[in-house]
Amino acid sequence: MGRVITIANQKGGVGKTTTAVSLATGCAIGGQKTLLVDLDPQCNATSAVGREAVERHPLVDAKPIREVVQTTDIENLELLPGSQSFRDVDALATATDTESMRVVEHLAASLSVYDLVFVDCPPSLGGLTRTALATSDEVLMPIQCEYFAMEGLTQMIEVIRQVMATDNARLQFGGILLTMYEPQLELTQEIEREVREFFGEVVFSTVVPRDVALAEAPSHGLPIINYAPRSQGARAYIELCQEVLDRV
Repeated sequence: MGRVITIANQKGGVGKTTTAVSLATGCAIGGQKTLLVDLDPQCNATSAVGREAVERHPLVDAKPIREVVQTTDIENLELLPGSQSFRDVDALATATDTESMRVVEHLAASLSVYDLVFVDCPPSLGGLTRTALATSDEVLMPIQCEYFAMEGLTQMIEVIRQVMATDNARLQFGGILLTMYEPQLELTQEIEREVREFFGEVVFSTVVPRDVALAEAPSHGLPIINYAPRSQGARAYIELCQEVLDRV
């Protein structure tokens, strides 16, 4: 079975979905058989690869995962689409421990055919995020270069520790990614220095710059690597893909 990497942060607007989609795309283009799992009720990861949300979430519908994954226009990349159904979202978010583990087992049983699986989570610390972490080998946290990011980082780390202790002993802290990076701002430099001094090698060397192309790409139903392959954002995510692949 390949690596299952959850992209998580309880704070919205930090580049979480962009990171999940870009990593999945870059690794697929690089020859890795890849699955992108959309657990966010906003379904932005689904639309970002040019697909539409489904009526029932595949993890609630109890159908074999292989029957509900969708192909994409990107070679080697498949999608487990998201659903905006309030009933399904509530069922996943409020599942009992037994129900949650059933979902985890259902998902995990179908992942052996992939080299890499990237899971996009909602901006919360609730049941959907915990279910994703319980299924995963690693968690990757994008954080924006601002002071409030440090507070959110502490809260997320505590949730990760709880999951490690109770649901998934194999879960590892895969890395912290600095996003919306503006090197000309003193604040950005201060945040980067503090995060790197405290977390050391856990922080990726790659930083993702603030780039208008990253904001434009989803409206075209394309990942940044396909929409603007020569942009700063695309180059950053290609470099990040290499870092992720090197961290085995």
